[in-house]
Amino acid sequence: MSLWMILPVSLPVLTITGIWVVYAMALYNQHVCPVDNWLYNQSCEEELYLQSGPTLCCTLDHVPLISKCGTLPPESCFFSLICSTGSFMVMVIVLLRYAHVIEKHQNCVLNTASLSTGWICAAGLIMVGNFQVTHPILLCIFYF
Repeated sequence: MSLWMILPVSLPVLTITGIWVVYAMALYNQHVCPVDNWLYNQSCEEELYLQSGPTLCCTLDHVPLISKCGTLPPESCFFSLICSTGSFMVMVIVLLRYAHVIEKHQNCVLNTASLSTGWICAAGLIMVGNFQVTHPILLCIFYF
């Protein structure tokens, strides 16, 4: 039994745990509203017992989406770290699987397509992790 089999199992464990930590950080810093608060736009009128802080008002801008939780610092740094680490792990897992299929069988188009698709997904995860919701506007203005 090889220790390489720990890598595919550790990918979802680390990324899912990391995403929940990012959500907890965003909730603690009052950048998003709790998941169980379904009174968006109505919570501004009455004081909710689950909310702490002077003026937290749950509008549709505070819905706890994954990319929304990782938009503002300090949780944006941890979100970028989780996405970059997960992307690297995806690249290594896809490359190891590609090499394993070549070793056991002959190389085929499907194996090469899976390598390409996996690396494209890893590149997409890098983009999601390092360019949060509010920053692409600044990048577009800077380049054009």
